[in-house]
Parts: sequence; structure tokens; C-alpha cells
Amino acid sequence: MKTAVVICPGRGTYNKAELGYLAQHFPDAALLAKFDAQRAAAGQETLIALDSAERFSGIKHTRGDNASGLIYAATLGDYLGIDRDQVEVVAVTGNSMGWYSALACAGALSPENGFKVANTMGTLMQESLIGGQLVYPFLDDDWRPDPARRGALLALVDNIDRREGHVLRLSIALGGMLVLAGDAPGLAAFEAEAEPIQGRFPMRLGNHAAFHTELQEPVAQRGRERLPADLFGQPAVPMIDGRGAVWWPHASDTASLRDYTLGEQVTQTYDFTRAVEVAAREFAPDLFIITGPGTTLGGAVAQSLILANWRGMGSKDDFRALQDETGLLVAMGMPDQRSKVAKRDWP
Repeated sequence: MKTAVVICPGRGTYNKAELGYLAQHFPDAALLAKFDAQRAAAGQETLIALDSAERFSGIKHTRGDNASGLIYAATLGDYLGIDRDQVEVVAVTGNSMGWYSALACAGALSPENGFKVANTMGTLMQESLIGGQLVYPFLDDDWRPDPARRGALLALVDNIDRREGHVLRLSIALGGMLVLAGDAPGLAAFEAEAEPIQGRFPMRLGNHAAFHTELQEPVAQRGRERLPADLFGQPAVPMIDGRGAVWWPHASDTASLRDYTLGEQVTQTYDFTRAVEVAAREFAPDLFIITGPGTTLGGAVAQSLILANWRGMGSKDDFRALQDETGLLVAMGMPDQRSKVAKRDWP
């Protein structure tokens, strides 16, 4: 049996290629119906209807009030589909809203309460849609660490943020990518002053707010008003949060867990890179399993391991050699990799 850290993806991972993902992979129709009962009660379109749409709609499917529920359900369904006769899950982490999914996967939230948290916070974000996000890489094509370049970019971010009428912060440390968030003047200033790369960066993220910045405090406050403390319990599996802190089974303060989830996690930088490093060093898994939907998080995980110099990796070629040798990274959104860790899919 192999040990694994499970990594839950965040927003932006349910796209055109993922349409029908729940119908193909979700293992529990009764549980999915419970999620949809919550959405129906709130006057929202059901996940089943969204997932079975004739065609993907960026305007509809990527909205926070729809995307969060779809991504949470896809993630949890994949987690439930892991073959526990072959894989021992030793820890769980996630990227950004993937933290809500991680809470449910680890048992700190029930599946239904996890959905309530993810769907509520996604809806509140969409209703407010304060600010925006963009992404910009600091690693070259070979993924060799370049702390000087990263430092220079963050210095530019800080310079813009200190200007009157501008807000710009590091939202997510995402491997070799900086995810920046701020208000319209802050984002526009970075776009004007950062060197264009690959014909697509800096890249704005559609339907994304200024996640993980103080601009989201009104959303965090409304979340605390709607999501009571009794939703949260002890995890059954260790969880690594967006600071790299570990929440241990039978030893976690559930009030503090709620405070972090609906407070700092919403309004402060989410250090996914650090979470992956801690997962690697603390738990030394045989595998890193990235649940669906989507396949875009693999690069960030690999880059995070390189930045941590884990197992001596210092470049993309080093990672590829280790991946070819060990199959270290398993993305459940890729059928050939999914089959290595998952039970059969359900019709």
C-alpha cells in the first residue's frame, strides 16, 4: 500500500473539458441529491443541471455561486473514489477554496456541511465581487528557482500597493506563479508595468474577486454570520492549511479552525507553495494525489516541490525524471493517472 497526500483544487478548475464530470465520476447519487436540495432551497440551479448542460458556458459555470459547488462536489467525489485498499491517505491540503474541500475530505466538516460552507462562501463572493485577480509567473521554462526575480516582482507589487488609491497584494503563492489580487487601479498598474510574458501574462482571471486580501473582510463577516461553529469538528486525517500549519486529529481547537477558515483564510495570503512543502517534509508520501476537476494544479505542485528542493529536485527535468521513475504525482482528472488510484467509476 502506498501513502498519499491528497490535494484539493480551487476555483478555475471546472471548465469546458470538465462538463459532465459529476455524471461520470461522482459515486453517491443520494449525496449529490442532498447538495442539490441545499441549492434548490436557496433558489439556485442544481449541480446536476449545470453538469449535464448541453454546452459549457463561461458566464454561467465559472460564476462563484456555481463554480464553488461544482468544484467541491467533483473534489469530494474523487476523494471518495480513491481505492483505500491500495492507498493510505496520510494528509489532505488544498488550494484556496480547495481548503473547504479539504475540510470535508479530512472529516472536519461532514460532506453536507462542507458543501454548505463552499457554496455559501462562493455565493457571497459572487454577490460582492470585490476587486479581481491576475496571475504572473516568476519561473522560467526550466522551473529553476529564481528568488531574485520573485523578490523584484513582489517589490513592484508592494510599490503599487503603497500608492494612493491602489490596492495590490499577493493573493496566492502558487508554485511558480504569483496570483495577485487588488482593486481595479492596482491590477491595471501591474499590467502596465510588468513585462509581458508568453503573449498571455499578466493574465486576468474572469469571475474572480480579490480573494485572500483584506478587501474580502465584508465577505468573511457575512460568512461568519451564516456558518455557525457547530458545523466544524475534529479532522480524522491531518490537514495542512494555507499557512502551512497542520491541524491534527483529536488535537484541533474547532473554534480556532472556524476562525481561521472564515477569517484569515479569506483575508490573508494563501501560501499553497508552503502547504505543499510542509506536506512533503512532514508526511513524506509516496504519492501526491490531485483530485479533479481539472488538470491545471499539477504544475504548481511540481514547482512547489522544486522550490522546496524536495528529494534534490532543482528543475523541471529533475521532476520529470522522478515522475517517470516513481509516478509521484497523480492527477485524477487525467484518465490514465486516475486509474492508478481510483476504484471503478459509477454510471
